[in-house]
Amino acid sequence: MYPASFDYHAPTSVDDALRLLGTLGDDAKLLAGGHSLIPLLKLRFARPAHLIDLRRIPGLAGIRADDDQIVIGALTTHRTLERSTLLRGVLPILPEAAERIGDPLVRNAGTIGGSLAHADPGADLPAVMLALGAELRTASPRGGRTIAADDFFIGLLTSALEPDELLTEIRVRRPGPATGGAYAKRPHPASRFALVGAAVVVTLGAGETVSSARVALTGVGERAIRVPAAEGALVGRAPDAATIERAATEAAAGVEPRADLQGDAEYKRHLTRVITQRAIARAVERARG
Repeated sequence: MYPASFDYHAPTSVDDALRLLGTLGDDAKLLAGGHSLIPLLKLRFARPAHLIDLRRIPGLAGIRADDDQIVIGALTTHRTLERSTLLRGVLPILPEAAERIGDPLVRNAGTIGGSLAHADPGADLPAVMLALGAELRTASPRGGRTIAADDFFIGLLTSALEPDELLTEIRVRRPGPATGGAYAKRPHPASRFALVGAAVVVTLGAGETVSSARVALTGVGERAIRVPAAEGALVGRAPDAATIERAATEAAAGVEPRADLQGDAEYKRHLTRVITQRAIARAVERARG
């Protein structure tokens, strides 16, 4: 199927893109990598009168260190995340998640900013952002702002971005000593979206007990979520097999998955427990070095 007709715009600066957004309003859609938007256009679920292609704007892609933070441009592709030496050394959870997204075609074109702004309930990176405690920076005619990942994902395909706002970069604090992260998922056999995905970051303290933990899930609701009960089951305890099992069980108890062609709610709770257990165990192993 072909999209409905639209006017195409290719701004060459963030200011130009913001002017177009301000002028065109709700009649415009932003295009980053295109792997979320183009299928919607072809099915005519989305029928914008204007398409604003961000790919010619310099400075919106790339990965760099900035003091105690890692900065990722919103137009950075999944493939770049996957292959980044910097990320593999500092934040291996991100390449681990990126290499599980779709197929090579999707990873070569899809972008981190596009994925986060689209807020698909089965996408991998939203859960990773929650586990990392990332900050998302935006630009708009009213000025930029910083949105915590915990406040960014609001509902089904809905983020905290305002209609005239553009996601420009993602910032993640460098992890401290004895910190490890991991991402695990059960992919949909066709789309490779997560039936269940779990992103976990843990820090070990004195006596090798867990001093902090962030556990986030994707694929089991209308948006990616953190699971405080699973985090609480880890903090203050030695991360042995029994503790990890207890935390994974809490994660499964904290979701209300919907039955679909891939399985009923009971099966998805079982998957949640298994996948979360794997992610926690791998995060702990990395924290131990």
